[in-house]
Amino acid sequence: MNNDSIRSSLLDWYDVHKREMPWRGINDPYRTWVSEVMLQQTRVDQAAPYYKRFIERFPTVEILAEAGQQEVLRVWEGLGYYRRARHLHEAARTVVEEFGGELPDSWEEITRLKGIGPYTAAAVLSIAFGRPHAVVDGNVLRVLTRYFGLDGDIRKSAVKNEVQELADGLLDPERPGDFNQAVMELGAMVCTPGSPDCGKCPLQDGCEAARTARQDEIPYKSPPKKRPHHQIGVGVVRDGEGSVLIALRPEGAMLGGLWEFPGGKQESGEELEETVRRELREELGVEVVVEKPLMKVDHAYSHLTVSLNVFLCSLASGTPEARDSQEVRWVALEELDDYPFPKANRAITEKLQNLGRGQQELKI
Repeated sequence: MNNDSIRSSLLDWYDVHKREMPWRGINDPYRTWVSEVMLQQTRVDQAAPYYKRFIERFPTVEILAEAGQQEVLRVWEGLGYYRRARHLHEAARTVVEEFGGELPDSWEEITRLKGIGPYTAAAVLSIAFGRPHAVVDGNVLRVLTRYFGLDGDIRKSAVKNEVQELADGLLDPERPGDFNQAVMELGAMVCTPGSPDCGKCPLQDGCEAARTARQDEIPYKSPPKKRPHHQIGVGVVRDGEGSVLIALRPEGAMLGGLWEFPGGKQESGEELEETVRRELREELGVEVVVEKPLMKVDHAYSHLTVSLNVFLCSLASGTPEARDSQEVRWVALEELDDYPFPKANRAITEKLQNLGRGQQELKI
């Protein structure tokens, strides 16, 4: 198949089989931008409900720019990769302050915005403005490496660059946004990682992987490095009035701008109770009594896994101060929903609130 045949076959297929998505068919660059930021490292089915909630609260870039970071993170909560939300919020303010509330439609200007790299720029410019920029994500990598029979490691930049060049050459100049979405849609619906449905593929006749029966071998992706696992000691410190102590993570740190229950990584040979006492001494400048276990939460991040070992604690001496965090606060259980927490810590707030609603005693 030549390039014209590939384009026409893909677009004809896309026009019939494209999925309904809440951000499609809406002529609003802001909403296209929000959707593409959410779709970074997140599947469509996971992103859709968060997109609807986000747009309901922040329907325009001006409203997003005016909001406080804590509210933005609270609405984003659960979607993960929170740096995306912080960058989106910062970029919205730039759009309002420097571009009059209009998302820029050139590569040079849009890539100046916080959080907009080559993929997001190409997606937004092609879909929202019809600019001829080809996207390359995981779906595109899979479709094109199979179609052209590329067997190099897709973790390698040389292979990604080769695919980008192929995508640039294939891009339909008349419908660049639809063409980009068509390739991604094909990868998501037909040319899937396991058991691709080649019989339904509009590009089957020219696909090298299908011709040589190497769909299971292409694309090749070298094994990832093993993620380290850390045991974390966490202290839920209570006062005499039913409030608990929470800390705001530093802006530039992982999960920056979110609240958490203080604690940290267990050191070699250390009991978890001692981990909690040590971490709260170092982080808050206080001595605590570790009373009893509350729960254990296992959670996986992209680069590591953790087990949060949570203990109920009481303050023995000292006044909590923000040594390793931006701020510390005493918060009533019913007010915890007002604060953005990472997913693992949100499980702790829900446990505490359930105990409170059931009028179960949280004290020893």
